[in-house]
Amino acid sequence: MAMIRVEPVQVQVRTGWFDGRPREITWGTERLPVTALTLVRHEDSAYHVAIGPRTIFEVETPRARLALSFRHRSRRWTIEGLDEDRPAA
Repeated sequence: MAMIRVEPVQVQVRTGWFDGRPREITWGTERLPVTALTLVRHEDSAYHVAIGPRTIFEVETPRARLALSFRHRSRRWTIEGLDEDRPAA
């Protein structure tokens, strides 16, 4: 099974107050609780200064594993990867 890159989809994400980790994702009318955080990748110097840095979070939800991207300059969350074929946790 592999993460499939998808066209970025903007979502609402609730984060932890102290650590900033994703806790819940709202995608359209569906709310997905984050059950596990499997990867955090800081891309501070990978982008031009006008675009700004981003952080990638790979998270587990009851329905799928997702690659969430947080763009620090625009303060927007997007889903950039999806793996629905993984076994349920």
